[in-house]
Amino acid sequence: MVCQEWAGRVSPRLRKTRWGRGEFQSDIGRALGKFPASIFGVLRLHGGIRPAKRVGAARALSSTDREEISRGLASGRSIRNIADCIGRAPSTVSREIARNGGRRRYRAPQADIRAWDRARRPKPCQLAQNASLRRIVVDKLAEDWSPEQIAGWLRLSYPDDVAMQVSHETIYRCLYIQTRGVLKKELQKHLRTQRVFHQSRHGNLGRMRSSIKDAIPISQRPPEVDDRAVPGHWEGDLLSGSGNTHIATLVERSSRFTMLVKVEGKDTRSVIDGLSRQIVTLPESLRRSLTWDRGSELADHKRLTLATDMAIYFCDPSSPWQRGTNENTNRLLRQYFPKKTNLGLYSQEQLDPYSSKLNQRPRKTLGYLTPAESFDQSVALTH
Repeated sequence: MVCQEWAGRVSPRLRKTRWGRGEFQSDIGRALGKFPASIFGVLRLHGGIRPAKRVGAARALSSTDREEISRGLASGRSIRNIADCIGRAPSTVSREIARNGGRRRYRAPQADIRAWDRARRPKPCQLAQNASLRRIVVDKLAEDWSPEQIAGWLRLSYPDDVAMQVSHETIYRCLYIQTRGVLKKELQKHLRTQRVFHQSRHGNLGRMRSSIKDAIPISQRPPEVDDRAVPGHWEGDLLSGSGNTHIATLVERSSRFTMLVKVEGKDTRSVIDGLSRQIVTLPESLRRSLTWDRGSELADHKRLTLATDMAIYFCDPSSPWQRGTNENTNRLLRQYFPKKTNLGLYSQEQLDPYSSKLNQRPRKTLGYLTPAESFDQSVALTH
C-alpha cells in the first residue's frame, strides 16, 4: 500500500486501497482525517478504481544517479568523469544538467521531480483510438447491454479482428473515469446498477441490506411487544445529517421515551459502541428488546446483545412502518435537527437536552402525560 502526504492531501491510492477492502467512506475519512464527502469526491473522480502504480523506465536516470551527478558538480569533476562513475554516456549527463539549470543550479531532488513530471504520457485507451469500436460500444450501452455482454458479443462478431475487441473492464473504466473523455457520463444510467463509480467486490455499498448474518426477523418478536403492555421494548434507527453524519435514536414503545445517542460514524463498530454505552445506563428490567431496520450498521448485533442482554429484532426489508413509533419520533426530531444539519458537531452532552425537551412534551397517545412521566411510572412498576 502506497501512502504519500503532499501539500496536506492524502494520496488517492491509499483511499482506493481502503475502498478495495470494503471499508465505509466514513471509516476511510476518519482514518485519514478527512470529511467523508472528500472521500466520495476522490472515488468519483477516479471512478472508484485504484490507479495503476507508476514505474520509471529502467533506462532512465535514477535518483541515485542524479545524486551522484550533483555531488560530482559540487566537487568540480568533469562531465566525462561523472558519466564514467554512473555508467552513462557523457551526452546523457550533459543533457541532464542542461535541462535542470546548468552546473550552478543543478539539484538532484528538483531534477528528479521534473523528470517524473515530464514522463507523464498517458497511453490512450483502445476506445479512444478506435472510433468505429467506440460507436458500437456506445450504441450497445444505449440499448441497455452490459459491458460484459458487449465484450462477449464483440469477440463473437469479430473473432479475427483484435482491434474490434475490448474487455468489459475497459468499458467500465471509460464510463467511470470521466477524465478519459471517451464515454459520456449519461451512459451510466443504462447500467443495471446505475452506480456512479466502481464498487469493490468487498464493498459495503454492494451488500444487500437484508443480508445481516443470523438476523432475527420481526415475525419472531413476542406478542407482548406489539400490545405495548410491557415496558422495556425499544425501537431504533439512525437520524442522518450533512457530511455523512448521524445520531442514533432510541424510543421506548410503551412510554415513547426517547434517547439520543452520539455515534462517531455509520459503521457497525461506532454504532454498536454508542448504543451499548447508552443502553447500559437503563435498569435491566427496561432492556427487553430492540427493533431495528435492515441497515448494515447493526451487522454486529450479537455484540450489542452480549453487552446489553437485549434481544435484537430486525424489520422486513423496506418496511419502515414496522418501527412506526421510531419513524414518528424522528420526524419530531427534525424540528431540532433539520436536514443538512452537521450532526457530527454535537457531543452526547449537547444531545441530551434535546431528548429531554421532547420527553417533557405532553403526548395525546399517552393521555397527555409526558413520555418522561410515563417512563418514570414504568420504572416504578418494575421495581
